[in-house]
Amino acid sequence: MTGSLGQFGLLHPDAGEQVERLLARIKEDGIETVRFVFPDQHGVLRGKSIVADAVAQACREGLTAPSSLVLKDTSHRTVFPVWSTNAGFGERALVGAGDLLMIPLPETYRRLPWSPHSAWVLCDIAQADGSPIPFGSRGVLTAALDKLQARGWEMMCGLEVEFHVFRIVEQRLTHEDGGLPGTPPETAPLTHGYQLLTDNNYHVLEEVMDNLRRTSDALGLPVRSTEVEFGPSQVEFTFDPASAMDHADNMVLFRAMTKQVCQRLGLHATFMCRPKVAHAAASGWHLHQSIIDRETGKNVFMPTSDELTEPAKGWIAGLLVHAEESCLLTTPTVNGYKRYQPFQLAPDRIQWGHDNKGTMLRALMRPGDTAARIENRVAEPAANPYFFFASQVLSGLSGIEQGLTPPAPAETPYDSDAPRLPKSLIAAIEGFEAGHLFTDSLGSSFTSYLSTLKRAEWDRYLMTVSQWEHHEYASLF
Repeated sequence: MTGSLGQFGLLHPDAGEQVERLLARIKEDGIETVRFVFPDQHGVLRGKSIVADAVAQACREGLTAPSSLVLKDTSHRTVFPVWSTNAGFGERALVGAGDLLMIPLPETYRRLPWSPHSAWVLCDIAQADGSPIPFGSRGVLTAALDKLQARGWEMMCGLEVEFHVFRIVEQRLTHEDGGLPGTPPETAPLTHGYQLLTDNNYHVLEEVMDNLRRTSDALGLPVRSTEVEFGPSQVEFTFDPASAMDHADNMVLFRAMTKQVCQRLGLHATFMCRPKVAHAAASGWHLHQSIIDRETGKNVFMPTSDELTEPAKGWIAGLLVHAEESCLLTTPTVNGYKRYQPFQLAPDRIQWGHDNKGTMLRALMRPGDTAARIENRVAEPAANPYFFFASQVLSGLSGIEQGLTPPAPAETPYDSDAPRLPKSLIAAIEGFEAGHLFTDSLGSSFTSYLSTLKRAEWDRYLMTVSQWEHHEYASLF
């Protein structure tokens, strides 16, 4: 293939064949528009829709989008000085809301069952001249996985994702509801809560669960189970094991699909950790992870006795040692830290256990079990999966390379002297800034970028007068 992407060396060697297959699928499926999308810094899809006749050119030349898209916080505000000559990334880099380059990945084509004239194609991103963006989501995970591959290893992941599906009572779409951010809808639950895995609640939720499951299947997302969770209208979807990059892509697509499908059904799906509704339970995201030797196919975490393997010991120790500085990647919102409470099946301390759901890490390993794995229960479902997975790879490898050994497993996780997880987003930011793992592994451009982005979010939160403050002080003083 010719074009800008070829000149920049950004095309896969088989790009020509991949594009031909893509064009054939578009014609066969009767696709009118293709949504070329990339996962931004929050794991949210952004991009452009292109008519079918323009797809071939887009695959040769790439697509452009404002570079300010990668400089926005969760309110969609641009929080870097883009109207100066230096926004913090070098002279004239990512300034003036100039273009970034979207690089289509033809193999990621998916027809959208809820919008059958349309399809998704994922993209990587680069600067307009083809040079890398050091904090692009897929690029960050690729850099981490390259370090794993250098040891001849591959990461396999299984996902357990909790979220809420509510009925929309009022859309809140008046002019007054617009803004940065807009007002969320007023909602009501579909079911009562605190009836974990009850079949009656599943019956009530079955129609929407079936819709999401069937749509996932049509998109090639490997859903394994659909379950009733604790809170009102809270559900959990689990996924079969897949590679880290595949599951990072799957997660951003699953979140986007769930929100779009539910909206068409008059429902509101949210992956916010702890929605501000009565009786809500916090949602978590549990990541099962194992390491496979690429040459032998062996799971290096699988023990031959009751003792952990050396790689498993190092990986667990690395996840624990770097847990505090990793929290900005596993739990990147103000809201997520309101989940770390005792006796709620959520971790509140940095510790591990064998089969104990109160610990941050569960070592699910038995002799001869090819599915031996570590489950990290720390993350919120709003996390950017590329950053989250990268944090696990880099932390685990650090523990192995340093020859670290974990402490004794916890048996009473809410009554131990293990260090606490950060209590707030600002504590996580400070832990991230005090650490060295991500600067050493991914570069200072990534760490300073993420710190600036999340500090802007925290500062907005801090300067907002809350309902608690008004209730506490307005009558007293």
